[in-house]
Amino acid sequence: MSRNSLELAPTPRRSVSPAAPLSAGEVFRLPRARVVHPAPLLATLGLLVLVNIARIGEGGWVFHTGKVEPHGLLGPLVSLAGGHWSPGLLKFAAVVAGLLLVFAVVSVRERWTARRALVVTFLVIGLLLGPSVLLQAGLRDSTAPWFFTNDSTYQIEVAGDLVLNGQSPYGHDYRGSGIERFYSRNGTADMGHKALDHFAYFPGTAMTSAGWRLLPAPFDDYRFFVLLATLGLIPAALVFAGPLTIRLAIGAALAGNPLTIQAAWFGTADAPSLFFLVLTFGLASRSRFVWAAACLAAAVLLKQFAIVAIPFLAAMLLTSRGGRESFGRAAGAFTGVLAAGALPFLLASPGALWADTIGYGTADYRIVGYGLAPLLVHFGILDNRNAAYPFGLVALLVWLPVTLWLVRSQLRSRQPWVGAAGFAASIFLLLFLGRVFQTSYLLWPLTGMAIAAVLAAAQTASGTSTTNVEPRPGSESTEMRPFMRSTSSLLM
Repeated sequence: MSRNSLELAPTPRRSVSPAAPLSAGEVFRLPRARVVHPAPLLATLGLLVLVNIARIGEGGWVFHTGKVEPHGLLGPLVSLAGGHWSPGLLKFAAVVAGLLLVFAVVSVRERWTARRALVVTFLVIGLLLGPSVLLQAGLRDSTAPWFFTNDSTYQIEVAGDLVLNGQSPYGHDYRGSGIERFYSRNGTADMGHKALDHFAYFPGTAMTSAGWRLLPAPFDDYRFFVLLATLGLIPAALVFAGPLTIRLAIGAALAGNPLTIQAAWFGTADAPSLFFLVLTFGLASRSRFVWAAACLAAAVLLKQFAIVAIPFLAAMLLTSRGGRESFGRAAGAFTGVLAAGALPFLLASPGALWADTIGYGTADYRIVGYGLAPLLVHFGILDNRNAAYPFGLVALLVWLPVTLWLVRSQLRSRQPWVGAAGFAASIFLLLFLGRVFQTSYLLWPLTGMAIAAVLAAAQTASGTSTTNVEPRPGSESTEMRPFMRSTSSLLM
């Protein structure tokens, strides 16, 4: 066998020892190989374009705003849309993304480099994501702050303003902030809405909003921060090991699926927490355990759903080479970041923080969605959508045993992808059992499954079952062969 063929062999380069984990440069670098295998990426991008052409821009709030006066940097886009929310304009942008993809395939053919694959991915996903957020922000800037937004991001913005003024957003009366005018959809005040008495989001949202609100309008809209976090899912997926186009395809699927795109313009602020969640598993798979724990703490501060990932990350550390030795430092990093973000609000209003977030979400929020509680309302077991529902008891008797069993399976298998899959199953079950199960919540189990897929692909491409082994850089098509053979065997 020649020296060149040995260099292209998909054997592991080396195991990562706890004393010498990968540096930040090694974690984020692109592979040395110039030619990459484009098939997984092209298939994913093409599918995302087609699905979004059919669905993009649907399901928005219907606002009765009165006269729309386009102005400012986004005024031309508002004028192009005719002064109203225009799904047709967004579909045209998605068609342009498809044409760009066709041009890339025709012009590049076999000469797909890592850099070209990255550029095409960002261009296609940017065309799917960006126009909708820009149009929503432009329409809002051309009318009033309570139009063309969502109550969640609107309240997060107000919370950021409160933080900048040295006040706590928890236990605050939001009447008079403008949020009460959102619920009527026509600008009149609705003073009786329960959300005006609660800030249901963890401290990280208020802190990031405080920084974002320093930007000039209309770019101080929190949805631009959500947009950046959504695009950040692509490089976050590159933190994992494995074939480049598999990682890019996973990142593109996370950032460009219809649920994520609707969340960005509609105003559902899950993407920042999901960004840190992906980094958590990616860094842990690269033996960067302390950084992984810090990222998980950031994810928890931004969305309470990320708490479910804690036992699965802990199991990943315990079954990783060097993880046991790093467990104490990782726990310290997690605790430190979490305390730094939450303590100021706990000291300012300890009871209000719990009541607004956990208490309101599990006991006071109106029952909506597709979970167990709405089913009980439908069959008459619960009187109405405001009835008491024993979520804590149900979670203790059903969710906790299932989650412990999933963690036990992860510990026995010692495979990192099993932990990510377990997280996806656990969070889906918890959401089903809750008072609220909205469609946007599906992003959480979807992200868990995507993480499991990229971890499994990395393991298969490296030809090993060891947790922290990086495949040797080489020809992308050569790296794909074990993965494709394994996939074929599973399907046959």
